[in-house]
Amino acid sequence: MVWYKKYLTVYETPYSAVHEQVAEEVKAKLGKLGNSDPLVSVIAIAHNEAPHILACLWSLCDNLTDFPIEILVVNNHSTDATTEILEKTGVTWFDEPQKGPGFARQCGLNRARGKYHLCIDADTLYPKLYIRTMVRKLMKKDTVAVYGLWSFIPDKQHPKTGLFFYELLRDIHLKIQNIKRPELCVRGMVFGFDTEAAKKYGFRTDILRGEDGSLALQLKKEGKIKFVTSRKVRVFTGNGTLNTEGSLLNNLKSRALKAFHKSNYLFTKQDAYQDDDSNLIK
Repeated sequence: MVWYKKYLTVYETPYSAVHEQVAEEVKAKLGKLGNSDPLVSVIAIAHNEAPHILACLWSLCDNLTDFPIEILVVNNHSTDATTEILEKTGVTWFDEPQKGPGFARQCGLNRARGKYHLCIDADTLYPKLYIRTMVRKLMKKDTVAVYGLWSFIPDKQHPKTGLFFYELLRDIHLKIQNIKRPELCVRGMVFGFDTEAAKKYGFRTDILRGEDGSLALQLKKEGKIKFVTSRKVRVFTGNGTLNTEGSLLNNLKSRALKAFHKSNYLFTKQDAYQDDDSNLIK
């Protein structure tokens, strides 16, 4: 049985059908994690994630760690039942009224108490050794940040076999791109870093997307950014980004075309990027 199957029992579950037993289990496990001096801050951001947040927290609570952690959630201008579910689980959460991942992640960074910071997306499921593996990589000498890989949860529109080949080709591209430009490979749902180093720069709040890669670009000044390819940290997430292009084949064609036009990125380093006007928050 795949490790995330049990979390799918509450994934994409409407608030009216929230499993009270699971919410109580999460609440009990969160209570045991409470620590006044955490080494690691695990911080999820959530905008209208009522169908997913319980499954995400469940997977995080099941993580096996040998150091103190804190799990926090930033509720980013949600208008659905996200708040009610957070209250049911008893997780420590904060409200960020300014909509946008940059604002949400910065809110979490401002409240992080751990030496190390792991960014979490509320529609994503995390394997049991995710936190421990990522943090141990962060503890390595001269390492300031780490990031991992992700897979999509199969469904009728995105079958398992099709996703396997799509992700295989994508991962190969990321591994090559990582050599010169790791900042372009970073995704916020699988991103960890030294908290103090990150606070020195902060997340950009003036852009719609790319707040994660922008911070990674700045962190390159402070140390190495490590690509963690172990299956122990491969997360599973929803298909929202895939749905924008339609079928898997269309996604593959679109991304291959973009990769071809930006093939020079694979062979050169970059210390700064020009903002695209369409990505700026007006």
